Amino acid sequence: MSGTTTAAVGLRRRAAGAGANRWVVLVVLCTSLLLVAVDATVLHVAVPAVTEDLKPSAIELLWIVDTYPLVCASLLILFGTLGDRVGRRRILLLGYALFGVASALAAVAQDPQLLILARALLGVGGAMIMPATLSILRQVFPDRRERALAIGVWSAVAAVGAAVGPLLGGFLLEHFWWGSVFLVNIPLMLVSLPVGRLLLPESTGSEDGPWDVVGALMAAGGLFGVVLGVKRLGGGEPAGSVLTVVPLVAGAVLLALFVRRQRRRKHPLVDLRMFARPAFSTSVGCIVLAMLALVGLELIAAQYLQLVLGLSPLETGLRLLPLTVAAMAAGLFGARMLRRFGPRRMVCAGFCLTALAVVLLTALGREDNAPLMLAGFVLLGFGLETTLFGAYESMLSEAPSEQAGGAAAIGETSYQLGAGIGIALLGTVMNAAYTPGLSSVPGVPASASAAAGHSLGEAYDVAGELGGSAGVALRRAARDCFVHGLHVTLLVSAGLLLLGAVMALRLPRVMQCEADVALEVPSPRAGVGSPTHAPPVRVR
Repeated sequence: MSGTTTAAVGLRRRAAGAGANRWVVLVVLCTSLLLVAVDATVLHVAVPAVTEDLKPSAIELLWIVDTYPLVCASLLILFGTLGDRVGRRRILLLGYALFGVASALAAVAQDPQLLILARALLGVGGAMIMPATLSILRQVFPDRRERALAIGVWSAVAAVGAAVGPLLGGFLLEHFWWGSVFLVNIPLMLVSLPVGRLLLPESTGSEDGPWDVVGALMAAGGLFGVVLGVKRLGGGEPAGSVLTVVPLVAGAVLLALFVRRQRRRKHPLVDLRMFARPAFSTSVGCIVLAMLALVGLELIAAQYLQLVLGLSPLETGLRLLPLTVAAMAAGLFGARMLRRFGPRRMVCAGFCLTALAVVLLTALGREDNAPLMLAGFVLLGFGLETTLFGAYESMLSEAPSEQAGGAAAIGETSYQLGAGIGIALLGTVMNAAYTPGLSSVPGVPASASAAAGHSLGEAYDVAGELGGSAGVALRRAARDCFVHGLHVTLLVSAGLLLLGAVMALRLPRVMQCEADVALEVPSPRAGVGSPTHAPPVRVR
């Protein structure tokens, strides 16, 4: 490396991390991520307890689980681009405060409607936090090799949060009521708020032109409508229902108008020309497919472990622990794998390994098979994290630094959107495979069979009310149908993962670091592929 280049990189490092060591900043950002990651998974093991206490309908239960990713996905672009203008640290700290308040509200909810509202507010806080952490990380680690290592640590912490969520939730459910699973966010917020204010550097992107408020609202409304329509379909609503069709159509129209508006504006909210770059658009697609295929499985797996195998919430969390430990390992080794194998082979191999794990888990049945489950979950966690690491790193490295908030918002939107659609899609597949088998159980009335077809938990309740041989037969049939539905869902997921492996072939073959080292960053106003120096990032 030449002396001039070394000096230039040093200047960028000092500018990006002014006032704070970049590795200390990484620790603070990882704490932020832990706050959101724990909340995303802590509710999964509490679903049966929430169902028993609040008695939500099937649609209300779907909203309790899905409102957080729905609202979060809808607002990521709004808050990500707003952070580029008014300050990423400022948005992050506001997100901390709202997250704590919403957590307290969720903990004391006495009916499904209040819990749904609290989860929506948590989604708003998450939308403030997630893009801010990634965009600040993008600024304080301008060198791609260091940034890859930082993203590996960041993603490993996400896996820790995913592991801590079910374990902590299971422990709390063993000793307290289900609302306690939300109280864990408050201590993290109380620590993160003052520490973040003290240590995080404030930064903004380019401030050319006004912030497009109308465009931000159009994006939020469009994403909300599309995901809402998909969730209604996942909840078993008729495809021709007005309440399903109208959100889908309105959301699609708003997103189309948003794209048209951004292409015509001199200073767009999101530079859509980033999607013309194969590495960026392919990375976004890979994130969506990975989450589409897998997030719904975690919820289904928790129900399988508790309702089919009869494990306690704490035992369920322990069974899921190998998955997240393997994901942690993949995150920590991700930078090394990316340098050695390159984005294309890394992401493609991650998809294939995850698909293999999913197919392996189709051997699970009504009886406990701990070794098989251990092997499948380890492969699943390592493969998924390998895929997401390679995709996120390629996406962030391809984006201009002054568009870091917008690019991070796009990445997190694809993550949350894939997660929300995945739960709805795989839930639909699960219901389609589960329900028909209960239509003709000997000795069970048609009304009882119809009620049992809503969910396995409801089938157990109906079986308990029936009692006798009919109740035993219904319980056995429901368990068998659930296992069959799980197998079908796993195979559909494997197909989606293999589709992702094919998509990943468009990623670059090798990890290119020369662009970052030479400070040649594509300008959002230059033509695609036209190298130019990016405008300076303001750090206060």
